[in-house]
Amino acid sequence: MNEPSSLADLGVPDTQHRGLVSLLPEPYRSYAMLARFDRPIGWWLLFWPCAWGVLLAGGEERWGLVFWLLPGAIAMRGAGCVLNDIVDADLDRKVARTANRPIASGRVSVQAAWLWLGALCLAGLVVLLHLRWQAQLVALGSLALVAAYPFMKRITWWPQAWLGLVFTWGALVGWVEIRGDHLEALAALYAGCIVWCMGYDTIYALQDREDDALVGVRSSALRLGSHVRAGVGVFYVLAVAFWALAFWALRPDWVALVALAPVALHLGFQVVTLDTDSGENALARFRSNRDLGLVMALACWVVGNAGVI
Repeated sequence: MNEPSSLADLGVPDTQHRGLVSLLPEPYRSYAMLARFDRPIGWWLLFWPCAWGVLLAGGEERWGLVFWLLPGAIAMRGAGCVLNDIVDADLDRKVARTANRPIASGRVSVQAAWLWLGALCLAGLVVLLHLRWQAQLVALGSLALVAAYPFMKRITWWPQAWLGLVFTWGALVGWVEIRGDHLEALAALYAGCIVWCMGYDTIYALQDREDDALVGVRSSALRLGSHVRAGVGVFYVLAVAFWALAFWALRPDWVALVALAPVALHLGFQVVTLDTDSGENALARFRSNRDLGLVMALACWVVGNAGVI
C-alpha cells in the first residue's frame, strides 16, 4: 500500500484535525480516513436530525438517548462513507479533491474496505439494540436507501434529494423511539430535514463542480448553474416552512414559531454570505450547519417539552 509522503498528503482538502490523524500509524490512519473520522462534520449532520426527533417528540427525560445516538451516527456515517468509496473508487481517482482517498489511492484494498464496513455496521447494531422494536424497524427501513445512494449521482441531477432522504432518516427513528402519534408533525419535520440537507449539500458540491462536469458526475450545484444561491435559498425557506408546520402541529401557538427565528437567521446568513466561486467559502458555510443543528435542537426542545398534546 502507498503511504502519504507528508502531513499535507493526509486526506482530502477538507480534512480536519490533520495533527490527530497523523498520530495514527498506518494502516489505522487510512481506515480512520476511509470512515471520515477526520471530518466530523458528517456525523454531526447525521446526528442532529436524530436529536431533533427525540426532543420535538417530548423526550425531555431522554438526554441519555440523545447522547447514545451520537456514536450510532458516527458508526453509520462511517459505514456509509466506506460503501460510497467502494462504489466510487474509479470516479474518485479522476477528481482532484478525492483522488487521495484510501481506496482510490490504493492504500486500502476493496476487500479490506468491505471488512471495515462490516465492523462499523456491527457498532451501529449495538446502538440499534438499545432502541424499542418500533424504532429498530424504522432504522432498518433506511438500508435500501443507503445502499442506493452511491449510484444516484450517475442517474439524476438531484442526488442531494436522495441524500436528504438518507441522511435525515434519524428524525424518524428518534421520534418513533419516543412516541407513535402526531405523525403529521413528524412528516413535516422530516420534510424540512430533507430540503435542509439538499441546501447544505448543494453548497458542499460547489467544491467539485469543474471536476464533476469533466467526469460526468451529476449534482444540484451543476444543475442550478448560476442560480445556486437562489436554489439554496429556496431549499432553506422550504425547510423553515416545514419545520414551522411541525411546530404548529404540536403547539398551535404563534409563540412557538418564535423558536424558529434563530434558525431562519442562521440559514439566511449562509445564503447571503455564500460565494459560489470560492470553495473555501462554500466549505465554511457547509460546516456552519453543525451550529445550525444545535440551534434547531434547542428550538425542538423548547417546543416539544412546552406544548406537547
